[in-house]
Amino acid sequence: MPETADLPKLLQPYADNPRIKIRGAGEPLKDGKCVVYWMQRAQRGIDNPAVDLAIELGNKLELPVLVFFSAISNFPHANLRHYVFLNQGLPDIEEDLAERNVTFIVRRPPDNQLEKFLQEAGAAVLVGDENPCREPERWRRVLSRRLHLPYLTVDADVVVPSSLFSKHQYALHVMKPKLYAELPKYLVYQPKTKAKHQWKRPAQFRSFDVRSDLTKGWRDFDRSVGAVDTFTGGTHPALKRLKDFVDRSLHAYATKRNYPEWDGTSRLSPYLHFGHISPITIALAAQKAVEEGQATQAAYDAYINELIGWREISVNFVKYVPNYDTLECAPEWAQKTLREHARDKRNPEYTLEQLEQAKTYDDLWNAAQMQMVKYGWMHNYLRMYWAKKILEWSPNPARAYEYAVILNDKYELDGRDPNGYQGIAWAIAGVHDRPWFDRPIFGAIRYMSGASTGKKFDSKRYIENVASGNWAGD
Repeated sequence: MPETADLPKLLQPYADNPRIKIRGAGEPLKDGKCVVYWMQRAQRGIDNPAVDLAIELGNKLELPVLVFFSAISNFPHANLRHYVFLNQGLPDIEEDLAERNVTFIVRRPPDNQLEKFLQEAGAAVLVGDENPCREPERWRRVLSRRLHLPYLTVDADVVVPSSLFSKHQYALHVMKPKLYAELPKYLVYQPKTKAKHQWKRPAQFRSFDVRSDLTKGWRDFDRSVGAVDTFTGGTHPALKRLKDFVDRSLHAYATKRNYPEWDGTSRLSPYLHFGHISPITIALAAQKAVEEGQATQAAYDAYINELIGWREISVNFVKYVPNYDTLECAPEWAQKTLREHARDKRNPEYTLEQLEQAKTYDDLWNAAQMQMVKYGWMHNYLRMYWAKKILEWSPNPARAYEYAVILNDKYELDGRDPNGYQGIAWAIAGVHDRPWFDRPIFGAIRYMSGASTGKKFDSKRYIENVASGNWAGD
């Protein structure tokens, strides 16, 4: 990043802000007609620091603000299930942005190229959001080399800016003290600002109707995984789900969160993945519940440990470990122990197709798999067990990791996400964990048995709930 003194005056206030990355440091285009925010990861119009920055820059330049969303038919590993959920969230974005005097523009192929849109709209400055995953980050780097206007990206989907950690944190207990020390500064309410100037749409300026099917006519698009009715995408459903969680379940979170047969978790992970809700919004709601006596400090602490602690070490992991979605991400001790046991006999050994169809001898594992396949979500406690059994039943550790990533990204609404990759890495590759007692297949990787796991909650009831579809829903 350039030195503050070398930056244009407009950008200097943001040089030392760890939430903002200045990727292109030129002067605003003199004939620019608007400020554009390219929305990709943070798909919401409220509690979004990238929107806030775009409005701030627009007001400084006396320019209107446009938010541009480009629908991509070949987004890595996305399918119909993911796109229906995404599509459901677009009207909320449009509505919430309109209340802030900001225009929302959606384009589909072949009219969705960002650089052409910037020229067509006459952008003076470009704002974007951060995404630590490999391919989206590559897009941002390529774009920054090609643009000739200021380009700033905002770390909009974490509480504490990820840039405050300059390397991979090998354990949560190492990261947590610094992470939590920053909460008073970053876990704060931000007022909802408005753009001073409204954009005047040219007569021929195109935008896709946000209430129509984004995927209509996409020939090579993956429609093999259908939509679910257990979750409805969007900021407004996310806020409703948050309220329900705070009112009904947060008070018991510390004791009930690891009971998959109960509706004891927030089930907000799909909304967090698509950026339909901010983690700050969620954390502040939980904080308020404690202040008003709705929840205990213990419940709050347990929830924040998941929402901020584990979620943000997941972002750190994906940001700094290039091979986060393969077994190569494993620490040295884990790679060594898995190599030593790679040829251990698997009995049984299942194919990817057998796992995908939940055709194993283990009724608990099958139920967890079917919860994901049929409903687009799996209880967090069972995700650990699910991944570890894949390690136990696959031909070798590398194949197990591959299978887990394929299934997670294909069926989970919150798949293709740092949280999912970190969870698989923890379960199979020992990331953010320590060596345990040596045993066949697993080596020193932590083991979870079906017998002991099933006794820690009412597994029979959970299996029945999944089979009947009675576990959850909007």
